[in-house]
Amino acid sequence: MQLVNYYRGADKLCRKASLVKLVKTSPELAESCTWFPESYVIYPTNLKTPVAPAQNGIHPPIQSSRTDEREFFLASYNRKKEDGEGNVWIAKSSAGAKGEGILISSDAAELLDFIDNQGQVHVIQKYLERPLLLEPGHRKFDIRSWVLVDHQYNIYLYREGVLRTASEPYHVDNFQDKTCHLTNHCIQKEYSKNYGKYEEGNEMFFEEFNRYLTSALNITLESSILLQIKHIIRSCLMSVEPAISTRHLPYQSFQLFGFDFMVDEEMKVWLIEVNGAPACAQKLYAELCQGIVDIAIASLFPPPGSGQQPPQPAAFIKL
Repeated sequence: MQLVNYYRGADKLCRKASLVKLVKTSPELAESCTWFPESYVIYPTNLKTPVAPAQNGIHPPIQSSRTDEREFFLASYNRKKEDGEGNVWIAKSSAGAKGEGILISSDAAELLDFIDNQGQVHVIQKYLERPLLLEPGHRKFDIRSWVLVDHQYNIYLYREGVLRTASEPYHVDNFQDKTCHLTNHCIQKEYSKNYGKYEEGNEMFFEEFNRYLTSALNITLESSILLQIKHIIRSCLMSVEPAISTRHLPYQSFQLFGFDFMVDEEMKVWLIEVNGAPACAQKLYAELCQGIVDIAIASLFPPPGSGQQPPQPAAFIKL
């Protein structure tokens, strides 16, 4: 028996453009997905990608994996502009990380020009203009949850999670200040003069976050946020199971994923992206790794001298 710590085809979830296509085309998600921001896949013009033409004023459904969606984006952008809706968008490189290849703007031409001068496919996504903010400081945050999928495609959520917090007050119209918009550590540590002012390493863990929600909003983390997170995780992973399962192959797989979420001011949870090789907060590293070994490895390769299957670690919840 061979066991590999990666699921083939996991990039269907872990590349931003592929995730957008999955949400739009998967029968399990296309009709019921209300937790993913409006998004469009845009190829730089220097890649000479075909743009889907309109026929009798109606755009055809997306068929080619290389079809550019800029016309769909522009139609939505113009509708929002006419209706006076919030019209801030974020352009993100499909394979980008650490805050690279990102532009936030309310100008469609600026967003498309930015992408057309890049070297790879991007996603333009409706920006969450009214996020839930942390006080003191009026600051943005996102949530990282770690998810383990074992060789039988059982899904486990690590009980602990972390908020990655901004150091500067959030201002929706200040597109130049990355530190009030982007919460990843690289941006905050390099550019914010207040890095670490509110939380050590700009990290808040679930226990502290639950106390904050209880005292500030009179709600609990489990009832207000985690129930939504669990539903989103399971929906995503079940939708790709037929494409990535290794049950009928000569080897088996497991993989740790990092699911990143945001919460808006109405307490609605939104999936932002999925990471196939997620970093882990240092204080959680030992427990998380031990849980992976116990669930994903020791169940197939029991340690010498063990007479029974190892118990499921309390650190993980089976979804």
